[in-house]
Amino acid sequence: MQIRGMLKEGEHYAGLILGKNEPDYHLILLPGDAADVSWPAACEWAMRNGGALPTRRELALLFANLREAFEREWYWSSEPHETRVQLVWGQNFASGIQTIYGRPYRGHARAIRRIPSV
Repeated sequence: MQIRGMLKEGEHYAGLILGKNEPDYHLILLPGDAADVSWPAACEWAMRNGGALPTRRELALLFANLREAFEREWYWSSEPHETRVQLVWGQNFASGIQTIYGRPYRGHARAIRRIPSV
């Protein structure tokens, strides 16, 4: 499958995510960036742009393969903390560290889409 040929203008191919309990899929970074947004606003922004916020695993792949497409800031993930639901995971694109932030905290967001691996 020629994934790069399926990219729309401004999109970037990030790589393959190996499924744990789901099938493998290709990760696509959508164009655009939201800054100074809370987690709920980041989720809404990603959906309005035809995508979703990335998971923690996806953020790690984006950091490894497309770091230059991000500001040296931290970005929201789609994953709330497992036991402290008022907190959400994020990724720092300056250091690579993943940590938790309160939902009202204001950060950056990027949207992704997923293409099933055939």
